[in-house]
Formats: sequence, structure tokens, C-alpha cells
Amino acid sequence: MDMDEKVEAAYDSSSIQVLEGLEAVRKRPGMYIGSTSVRGLHHLVWEIVDNAIDEALAGYCKHIEVTINKGNSITVKDDGRGIPVDLHPKTHKSTVETVYTVLHAGGKFGGGGYKVSGGLHGVGASVVNALSEWLEVKVYKNGKVHYQRYSNGGHPEDILKVIDECDEDRTGTTVTFKPDPDIFTDTTIYDYEILRTRLRELAFLNRGLRITLYDLRDVEKNDSFYYEGGIREYVEMLNKNKTPIHETIIDVMGEDKGISLEVALQYNESYNSSIYSFVNNITTPEGGTHEDGVRRSLTRILNKYATSNGLLKEKDDSLTGDDVREGITMIISIKHPNPQFEGQTKTKLGNSEVRGIADKIFSDAFERFLMENPDQAKVIVEKSMTASRARVAAKRARELTRRKGDLDVTNFYGKLSDCKSKDPSESEIFLVEGDSAGGSAIKGRDSITQAILPLRGKILNVEKARLDRALSNEEIRTIITAFGTGIGEDFNLSKLRYNKIIIMTDADVDGSHIRVLLLTLFYRFFRPLVEAGHVYAAQPPLYSIKHGKTTKYVLTDDERDEYLASLPSNTKYIVGRMKGLGEMDAEELNETTMDIEKRVLRQITVDDAMAADEVFEKLMGEEVGPRREFIEENAVYVENLDI
Repeated sequence: MDMDEKVEAAYDSSSIQVLEGLEAVRKRPGMYIGSTSVRGLHHLVWEIVDNAIDEALAGYCKHIEVTINKGNSITVKDDGRGIPVDLHPKTHKSTVETVYTVLHAGGKFGGGGYKVSGGLHGVGASVVNALSEWLEVKVYKNGKVHYQRYSNGGHPEDILKVIDECDEDRTGTTVTFKPDPDIFTDTTIYDYEILRTRLRELAFLNRGLRITLYDLRDVEKNDSFYYEGGIREYVEMLNKNKTPIHETIIDVMGEDKGISLEVALQYNESYNSSIYSFVNNITTPEGGTHEDGVRRSLTRILNKYATSNGLLKEKDDSLTGDDVREGITMIISIKHPNPQFEGQTKTKLGNSEVRGIADKIFSDAFERFLMENPDQAKVIVEKSMTASRARVAAKRARELTRRKGDLDVTNFYGKLSDCKSKDPSESEIFLVEGDSAGGSAIKGRDSITQAILPLRGKILNVEKARLDRALSNEEIRTIITAFGTGIGEDFNLSKLRYNKIIIMTDADVDGSHIRVLLLTLFYRFFRPLVEAGHVYAAQPPLYSIKHGKTTKYVLTDDERDEYLASLPSNTKYIVGRMKGLGEMDAEELNETTMDIEKRVLRQITVDDAMAADEVFEKLMGEEVGPRREFIEENAVYVENLDI
């Protein structure tokens, strides 16, 4: 069609689509719950649980029960006040029906329902109803059980009715819903561990609230979470695989102008900081003004204490934020009546008044702790001062990793075989185990877009080393220089020279060890690379299957068995175990592992920073006990052990 041509079609009132009631939610579910995949499926539970948490925040709910029923329906039961059952003055329907069928109807939008509420949307009940095959709600109030059922996209089957009697003092709401398979086409099966992790987190963030999870499917199981110590116990759990340097977990609580703040922290012997912040129980991975206020207070108070007590001399540099955060595990939680969020993911707090409030509440309590506990205060300050000296050494070491001009040579440090393209969007670098595999990779690569960096031996375990020591390791310096991003204070993601960083190691124990060491390096010192989706693991085949003139490469035992079963019974199959990348010639390596049309890459992600931190600390840290426990617990899952 020519640009000057116009499509003749009526553009009048009939062209404007009006979606009534909950139809809009079913038409565009992603706008309300983020996605219709696994994340969105579980988001339905969080929306209903958030309503129960609101009752807990208001002081009326002590116990929340979440049950995965047979058939993957969900029941959320609370002992709060129970949704009001009288007629709503605006909708002329019962308040229960209004909450479950009208968008933006609830106690979170003013009118004195809740001072503080959890969640981001406040549209939970009606959205869950719209996206469910059916939903039932029971309200226990005034000695009666009120009941209503909805189906076909949230339509009530009947009005709210009293179906039974209950004890006069029993109150609460019980909701059962079944996700609609027409909406959640990927899966409607709930993951126990996803629910367990978040519900445990909510119990930590709401001290004194009991949350119980039941699974009534094939293998019944349950967990109950109750933490009188709140986030103090959260820090204790996060530090269980680490060695604290002081006994007391510092726990700060305060309120100002209707905003309450709680901070719990403890230092450990590691060199990494683990700081997690929340607003109204919602995680804020990008931080925000609440985190800014606590961070700047931490730096100021430790500098003040170190100077006034003669620990920091005039010749010494002041402690920086990085110095005072080394080895810290910290939880920051605020409750705010009207939080404003910023950032692409809407999980960065933007309220400007919070910065000063958080600073003052934390600094007063933290300074008092240091004055009352001089022995523990001295240990904390000395760790920060040691970090400061290491930072100066690291700054000198970083100078060795900086490039002078473009990397226009084909062999850097005698190792890197760079690609010809200077366009990072199409370039990729393979970190290859050993010189022999590196040689094959260099011959088998696409030299226009693929760079090869052979690694000799196992790199340094950075979980047990500060940045200055890591930078003294030649292999790590080479990696840093090749990436082009710098490290530490100099890190700049926009300078990354390769869109894909691909770890290519053998599918055996040694290869797995090298891969974990590299991932530890990336997680600790290059985490933005992982978070931005630039890090991948190549998947070299485990077997080659030859029959006639055909060669098939497979990645797993199951894939091998499936392929063999698909061949005619009279076929002669020679199955060969692929021992290593170094034993493949260039053509084999290209065909199985490097050719962008045929290869399989696994993208490395960090979906749960706390879980990832715990695993890396357990597997790579100083403590032997947690590592032995992990091996003993998981040994039963090993099917093929290559020693």
C-alpha cells in the first residue's frame, strides 16, 4: 500500500471499545499482575495475602493460613475483623461483593480503612476474582458465616448469604480461588518453595504474626513461621552460614510523622555487604530514600565514633560507605501511609521526607549502641578500617586493569583472541577452560563476533578474598581488562565490550568447579552483568550418537535415551561419552557448542538475591559445616558422579 493511501474505515463511537467491570483485567492481565506466567500465578496469592497482612498491620490479625489444595486451588484464611457485610452506599451491593467485583474498591484508598497497607496496587481481591475460574469467600462475623461464590470471570452466582452460624467471638475472612487455565496457559501448578520463601519473609517483616503454609497435594507438607524478634531473627538466619564478628544483632525501631522504621544489622567476617530493604513488606531492590538515610547515617556515625575514640588518626582517610558496609548483613523495613515509588520496576522509594527521618532514627539508636558496647564497637570500626586500607591497595591494583586506548590487538596478555567486530551488541566472549580447548575454540569460532579467552587452571575463590587480593590474580585482571567495564568504584556497565559473556567448561566435576568460581566472581564483583542478563553458560554435549552417516549430540541422559528409543529397532547406534572440550576438534566444538544456530546456552540470572547470597556463602565460604550439610542433603540426587 502506498504511503498516501488511507484505509477506509469508520472512526466513530463504535470504534472505541469499553470494557465493563472486570473484563479489562481479563483482556490485559499483565497490566495488573505483571505476567500470566509462574510469577503472575503466584502474584494472585500475594494479592489475597496482602489483604490479610493489612489486618495484621492494623493490629487485628494474628494468624494467616495459606493452603494449596488438591487441584491447585488456593485457600487464604485469616482471623482479622472480616470484610464488612453490610450494603455499600455507592454500589448498593454488599461490601463483600463490591470488594470482589469492583476495581479499586477496598480499605486502601482512604476513608480510614487502614493507616498503612501492603502491596503495590490495592486492587487485589477483584483482580484475583477476575482471573480465577471460580472464587469463594466466607466472612465470619457477628456469629454468622456469610458466603458468596463467583465464576466465569468474576461474576457472582448469587448474592451474599448467611449459610451457617459460628462462635460470636470468631472473626475473619477465608478466600478460596482456582486460577483460570484460559488466562494462565503456561501453568496453573503452584510451587511450594516460592510460596514458602515469600511467606517466611512476610513473617520476619511482621513480628508476632504467625503464617502457616499447607500443601494438600500428592505429598502433604506444611511449614509454620512465627518470629517474635522480627527482622532481628531475619538477620540471624541470613548470617547462619557466616561468622559474626560481634555477638549482638543491633535492632533499631522508631517512628516519626506516622512513618515507622526498623533496622537490624550484624557484621560478619566476609568481605561483602548484604543489605535488603522493604516498604510496607514490599522489597525495594533499587533502594530509595529509606535506604539512603540509613546508609549515610551508618557512615557518619562510624567515622564520628572512630575519630572521637582515637581509632582513626589524622593521617588516616575517612571511612567511606564501602568501607563501613564490608561484611554487613542489614535489613531495613519501613511502614509508610503513602509510599511513592520510582524506577523502571517501581520498587525504589521516592518519598524525600523519609531520608531525614530514617537518618535520625537510625543514627540516634546506632550511636547509643556503640557508646554502650565499646568492645563490639571497636571490632566493627577496626573491620571498617581494614577495609579502608584494602580499598587503597585495590585502587592501586585497579590501575593495572585499565586499558590504554582500544583493545585492537588480537592477543592480550598472550591470551585473548579478540573478535574483529567493535560493536558490543553483536560481540560475545567465551571464557574457556584450558589452552587445548581454547585452541579448538579459536579455530572453530566465528572470528567476526566471537572472542576467546582461555583460562589456565582454577581462578581465585573471591568469596574468601577482598578486592585487593582478587586484583593481584592475573587471571582475574585479564578478565576485567577484557570486559572493559572496570571493577569496584570504576565499574561502568556501558563500557562492556561483549553482549554475551559465555562460560564454556567441561560437563564434569572440574568444569563445574571452575564455573562456580567464575559465577562467584561475577556475583560478587560484577553483579550488574548478571542482573542485566549478560552472563551465560555454554552447554557442551554429554554424548555423541552415530548411526549411518548421522551424528547426533545430546546434553543429558534422558535426551540420549529418548533419541535412542526413537530410532528403528534394527539401527546400529554407537554411543560415545564426550569427555571434554579439549578433546573435540574445531569443527566438533563449533557444531556442538559455539554455532549460534545450533548451540544451547543457559542464561545465568539472580532472581532471588538472598537465596543466591546464601548458596554462594554456603558453597564457597570459610565455614566447612554448612558445606558438608549441603553435600549430605543433596548427595541423594546425584546420578552420575565423574571422579
